[in-house]
Amino acid sequence: MNIGLLLPRHARYRGDHTALIVGSQRLTYQQLNAVVNRLAHALLDAGLKKGDKFATVLPNCLESMTAYWAAAKTGLVIVPLSPLLQDTGLTTLLRDSDTELVFGDTAFVDTFDCIRGDLGAIPDDGYILVGDPSSRPGYRTYASFVAGASADDPADPGLGDEDTYNIMYSSGTTGLPKGIVHTHYIRAMYCMLFAQAWRMTPESVVLHAGSIVFNGAMIDLMSWMFVGGTYILHETFHAERVIEDIEKEKVTHCIMVPTQIIAVLNSPAFDPKKFESLEMLQNLGAPLLLEHKHKLNEVLPGRFYELYGLTEGFFTILDKRDAKRKEGSVGGCSPFFEIRILQENGEECAPGEIGEIVGKGPMLMPGYYKRPDLTRDTIIGGWLHTGDAGYLDGDGYLFLVDRIKDMIISGGVNVYPKDIEEVISRHPAVREVAVFGAADEKWGEVPIAAVTLKEGQSVSRDTLVGWTNDRVGAKFQRIQGVAFYDEFPRNVAGKTLKREMREAYEKQ
Repeated sequence: MNIGLLLPRHARYRGDHTALIVGSQRLTYQQLNAVVNRLAHALLDAGLKKGDKFATVLPNCLESMTAYWAAAKTGLVIVPLSPLLQDTGLTTLLRDSDTELVFGDTAFVDTFDCIRGDLGAIPDDGYILVGDPSSRPGYRTYASFVAGASADDPADPGLGDEDTYNIMYSSGTTGLPKGIVHTHYIRAMYCMLFAQAWRMTPESVVLHAGSIVFNGAMIDLMSWMFVGGTYILHETFHAERVIEDIEKEKVTHCIMVPTQIIAVLNSPAFDPKKFESLEMLQNLGAPLLLEHKHKLNEVLPGRFYELYGLTEGFFTILDKRDAKRKEGSVGGCSPFFEIRILQENGEECAPGEIGEIVGKGPMLMPGYYKRPDLTRDTIIGGWLHTGDAGYLDGDGYLFLVDRIKDMIISGGVNVYPKDIEEVISRHPAVREVAVFGAADEKWGEVPIAAVTLKEGQSVSRDTLVGWTNDRVGAKFQRIQGVAFYDEFPRNVAGKTLKREMREAYEKQ
């Protein structure tokens, strides 16, 4: 399967249909295909070949979308990176991914200035600026990069099921990065299985208001291209603009993280009548609290879906027709997927019994990029061990209980405490540190650091917060508070009890 065949097919058979709307730009499939072809030829003319990696550090924009489909057509491997990354985090991931060319927004040029000397694999002319066309010494602009490139389809790169399409980084930070590899076959499964789950057709209109650098965006991005519908991409999230476009463009499908859903529901502009065209509102990224599910099912009945999934390749979906009768669930397996709940000894749990969620299916990653050790620890006997705890009810529906790996989800972005702990542990006054997520109305969760200090040492909360946030790899890793302890609470095995810390902090 080669997902690069989708766009030229639509350009041929439904070329005048509106494919993509970004701001004031409206492109048909013929126009989008030509734009993608120019970038594809420019990348090949720059010397990149099948299997080579290029990265994007871009906000939502036409160029970012174009890059995904240029990679699909050429057999190049795209590495989408967050614009929230800071110098150290970006350097780590560009180096780890073996990136040879990078596109970045012009607002990111100061960061490029700082890191260029540390990235020998990227040549001097391999930094391409997108956005403000004003020239910067030593940089090429996107416009000049694609100037003169052909609008015709590039030569067939001979792609097969196992060819890599992208590398998605799970945390994109300091420490040991985990690059999750997806093949063309895996992305083709995204196309077909999610389109089937959401009852999408060529007449579907998809609105996406979150960042498309994260894997959650691939869920509707791939299914949109598969059916040949219309995709509306917002540069940034604004609840009122989402509501306006749903009504104006007759949007049928929309995915959002909990903070966005809550903002839409609480907007003064919210009116169920404006959502009459909507067939699906999908929550992903973090569980949506029951009070918000109640409201959604009341004011927008028959639209709400929920997804539980890992970028590594396992998903469950709660269908809109089950949203009320299984309101606390995150759904059941998609076609061709299997799920088990395992005890610590590896035995399968009975219905209602809590254990680790493990699963397998056709979206399972081949592995972490250059990390066979981590791959072996995560995929055991063909089953993905999620590190999450949950249980199945008697009907086989999954209910989440806790995140075993202590992952924090802030604004739909995965934040790993260990990365932050490694930074704070370097502070000269800190003896021990544990980072946990505390509830936050806006972001869902935010990182909080619990610390014990070395004897005779002292540091203020504000000082430690500032010191840490100057050194973490990405903005979403910045801690929002500090809790000081003489000794951490522990269980009988000596394990730090982060849950108790979180509950105590939230009661303050």
